[in-house]
Amino acid sequence: MRYLERVRSTFSGKDFPTFTIDDLRLSLKGTGISDAYIYVMLHNLLKNGEVTRITRGIYTFHDDAVVAGFAFRPFYYGLESALSIRGVSGQGANYIIMTPRNVRTGMRSFHGRNYRVQRVESGLMFGYSVVRYGSFWVPVSDVEKTVIDMLYFDGAIRDELWPGIAAALDRKRLMDYLKRYPPYFRKRALDSVAAMGRAGRKA
Repeated sequence: MRYLERVRSTFSGKDFPTFTIDDLRLSLKGTGISDAYIYVMLHNLLKNGEVTRITRGIYTFHDDAVVAGFAFRPFYYGLESALSIRGVSGQGANYIIMTPRNVRTGMRSFHGRNYRVQRVESGLMFGYSVVRYGSFWVPVSDVEKTVIDMLYFDGAIRDELWPGIAAALDRKRLMDYLKRYPPYFRKRALDSVAAMGRAGRKA
C-alpha cells in the first residue's frame, strides 16, 4: 500500500500531467519493488478507473482533457483550440494537438471529450508559448502562427473568427513567420489575410 500512496502523491499532482512505466520505476527506485508488481499496480489503477491510458504507454491520474497533449510531446495546442485557449475566440473548440511525432492522426476521445491529433513538420514547430490554462501550463500557438496553421492545414479561416484575430494580430510577426514557408504559400496567406481585412472593414 505504501508504494501505491507514493505513486498517487507523485503523479496525481499538477507537475505530472502524464506518466509512463519508466516514470513509475524511477519514482519507486530503491524501494525493492519488482517490475511485476509495478505492472500489477498499474493494471489495478486502470481497472478501477483511477488512472486513464491516453495512448500507448502514456497514462494519467487527471480527468481534464487538456492533459492529453502531454502524451504527444513535443506538442502545442493549435488551430481553433489555440484561439479558444488564448481568449481570442469565445467559441468552444475541441483541443487540437500539433505534434511532429509519427502517430495516428485524427479524432480521439478522453473522458468523453473529443480531441484531434494533427501532425506538423518538425521544421514548423515554432510560434508557440506556454500559458496557464486551468490547472496546467500548456504550450499554445500564438495568434500569428495559428493564422498560418489554419491556412496551411485547414485551408481557410471562418469569417466569424476574423474580428478577434484581427484585433490581436501582429502583422510584423506574421511576416517574419511566413519567411519560413515557400513563396506560393506565403502569397496565398497574405492574400487571405488581406481579403479578410477588407471584409472586416466593410462589415
